[in-house]
Amino acid sequence: MQALWTQFLNVLWNVFNRPTIADILDILIVAFLLYQLLMLTRETRASAVLKGLVMLLLASWVSDLLGLTALNWLLMNVVNNGALVLVILFQPELRKALEQIGRGVIHTSSQTSEMEKSEHIVSELTNCLLTLSRRRVGALIVLEQRIGLKDVIETGTTLNSQISAALLENIFEPNTPLHDGAVVIRGSRIMAAACILTLTENKGVSRELGTRHRAALGVTETTDAITLIVSEETGIISMARGGKLTRHLDRTALEELLSSLYHQKEAGLWQSLMEKTKRRKGGAA
Repeated sequence: MQALWTQFLNVLWNVFNRPTIADILDILIVAFLLYQLLMLTRETRASAVLKGLVMLLLASWVSDLLGLTALNWLLMNVVNNGALVLVILFQPELRKALEQIGRGVIHTSSQTSEMEKSEHIVSELTNCLLTLSRRRVGALIVLEQRIGLKDVIETGTTLNSQISAALLENIFEPNTPLHDGAVVIRGSRIMAAACILTLTENKGVSRELGTRHRAALGVTETTDAITLIVSEETGIISMARGGKLTRHLDRTALEELLSSLYHQKEAGLWQSLMEKTKRRKGGAA
């Protein structure tokens, strides 16, 4: 135990008293490369294996410090031979990384991935709403913002699924178990379906609007959530925000709205939507 403590103190002394500019630069470069490696393997099967390899390296280091010769020999052989196995198993990931390095875009890979993910979500939601509108299938989708909707999510059936047009269309399909109620979306996940919303208490809401629209307005009066509604009777797509309803949204308006939410752009979108819809005549729900 005393030898282990002595080695630990020596490591600390070397780290804090002997580093030169070259050492610091070396550490920064290695840290940057490790970070890029983690970004490349994030949310892939290689991520779990990489974590396992790190654990093996730590275990081999600890066994060496404790003087566990047999265990250290076994772990080091696994690590040394495992490098070749990793190259064979993760050949596609390594090829992708080398291609990105060759193109000089490794630093933008994570940003590009997030952008593509956001564009995919916008496309899936837009296509879903337009399809439901064309088929006259009623729908109510709540997009959670800064204020959490845990209490609303708990009233429905938990899904925690990726956003998919096919899944949403299936949820709102008439006479299915989850079609009656609201779907709550948090970021890129469908958190729950068949959720119960409190109806608006605003007496000035048109009597032409049904329960679905009143529920959509109700949740936006008490939170900063945004709701998207498809009328079962007319197929009109509407949006509720801050207790106000904007109707007759088309593909362009939907894409602008969703892009502003998922790309953090166009701060004046709400005003532009209001000005656009003021020129349109309201229809029956």
